[in-house]
Amino acid sequence: MRHHRRTTHADSAQEALLTLGRLVDQALERIRIQRARVELAEALQRHLLPPQLPQLPRLAIAARYTPSRDGLDVGGDWYDAFPMTNGSVGITIGDVQGHDVEAIAFMGQARTGLRALACATTDPGEILSRTNDLLISMSCGLFATCCFLTFDPGSGALALSRAGHIPMVWATATSWSGIVLDSGGPPLGILPGEAYPVTRRRLTEPGSLVLVTDGVVEGPSCPMEKGLDEVARLVRDGYDGDPDRLAGEVMKVADLTGHCDDAAVLVVRYDGTPAGG
Repeated sequence: MRHHRRTTHADSAQEALLTLGRLVDQALERIRIQRARVELAEALQRHLLPPQLPQLPRLAIAARYTPSRDGLDVGGDWYDAFPMTNGSVGITIGDVQGHDVEAIAFMGQARTGLRALACATTDPGEILSRTNDLLISMSCGLFATCCFLTFDPGSGALALSRAGHIPMVWATATSWSGIVLDSGGPPLGILPGEAYPVTRRRLTEPGSLVLVTDGVVEGPSCPMEKGLDEVARLVRDGYDGDPDRLAGEVMKVADLTGHCDDAAVLVVRYDGTPAGG
């Protein structure tokens, strides 16, 4: 009887070890699959973001991007800048809901749609409205916040429209600085037929415009208002410096917020209109 009990105990231990081994194998397989998804998402994201940004007379543009601190998530933040048909430059930044391959694909659709529709109209509000309807027609079930602006380096004409996105921050040598609390519309991809208000200004003196995604200014240890105030301080101090350096300083705000989301920064430095306007 004693020998029988020892055999039963040994068999139970062996069965437990085999079960544990199967669970470990399953866990490793899930990790392998998840890593493959993350690598695919990161590759898609690198491919869909612009390899370089345009550098125009009196205008310099720089960008920074930091992925999510959660290694299993890759978000759909994007930025872009490109020449438009009327001589202006189109500048955009956005953030797609979700953190997966689908979000990356939707980001690519949004960015491509904005570029394509910017060939048909140069009005930022109309570009956002048409892109909104285009994304809804694709029935993806996702949405994105976005800021789209056009800027003419020759005349200093600026036109800005937002779709549920973080306000722009700006500063110049003498006339103004701060957070642009303009009217905006809802995120792209939710309701068809939306209108997006446009804010228009004319910039004549040197300065910098800074666009960010919410991963920069909002996190567990920082409300958005506090994060935006810190970005505004940095822009006031560094508006006339190297835009890449300013983008790097602004990105450091994300470390203060304890963010776990993707974070993107786009800086546009303007040298002013010829002879002051």
